[in-house]
Amino acid sequence: MNTRLMAPLATVTALGFAFVGYSQGAMAQEDLRTPWGDPSFNGIWTNSTTTPLQRPDDLAGKAFYTPEEAAQINRAEAAGAPSSDTFFRDMVGIVPTLRTSLVIDPPDGKVPALTPEGQQRFDELRAYAELHPFDGPENLDNTTRCIHFGGAGPPIIPEPYNNKYHIFQTRDYVAILAEMNHTVRVVPLAEQEALPGHIRQWVGDSQGRWDGETLVVETTNLDINRMSRYGVFLDTVADDNLKVTERFTRTDADTIMYQATVENPGIFVAPWTMEAPFRTDPGPLVEFACHEGNYGMTNILSGARADERAAAAE
Repeated sequence: MNTRLMAPLATVTALGFAFVGYSQGAMAQEDLRTPWGDPSFNGIWTNSTTTPLQRPDDLAGKAFYTPEEAAQINRAEAAGAPSSDTFFRDMVGIVPTLRTSLVIDPPDGKVPALTPEGQQRFDELRAYAELHPFDGPENLDNTTRCIHFGGAGPPIIPEPYNNKYHIFQTRDYVAILAEMNHTVRVVPLAEQEALPGHIRQWVGDSQGRWDGETLVVETTNLDINRMSRYGVFLDTVADDNLKVTERFTRTDADTIMYQATVENPGIFVAPWTMEAPFRTDPGPLVEFACHEGNYGMTNILSGARADERAAAAE
């Protein structure tokens, strides 16, 4: 049995038993450090926000809202009547830092341009998808297939809903349970042997370490086919050289400052960094039963076959 691959499973099991019945109310009163002295991330958190990943064109050159502008936007969003495609969303307010985008570097708040090779890859993948949208389940994104959602990361980009995370922490591991599709990322803190380059995982191969008061998590070996409807187009253009470096810093009793830097030489002309603060949340995480009563896959594929039969008959 491969102990390198089985260790995370054992860790999740142990953490699960350790935290049964441990309420968020109790966590909110705990010290900001673990009993062994590390900054504590234990508890339930949310990064829900209406701040977009990239800065809108009409805000070019404006990195921050004023407090008055942010308050006005938040009031307008709270008072707005929900529409058919927004009533289920839990996106809440401008980020506490008052930034106009989650991308903080480059300074223009935009994901950098693609290299010529990256653009060619993107165009080829998009052309193939347009010609073969419904050939089989593997042609549909992993969100539709209930396999993986962008909110699980890395990078952890806020989703339109179910933006809660339960973080469990021991001396040797940090586990991040994402509400959206109940994905668990297990991050070892003791140095581990890296996975071979040909082994790819939905959430990659992560290695954590402490840099002063900040937990730094470097992730490689990401499965580049992890299509997610709500994520950035990393999933449709990134190659095997994709690397994500995350930084978690507990800044006060209610906040984890989260930053992630994306590096993909040959695809993007430069690295880019996003920032999305986590705030304490009373919880609980709700069950995300993506497949329960979900007829989407059956209906999409059977509808495509019906269209093909109709076209053949003509």
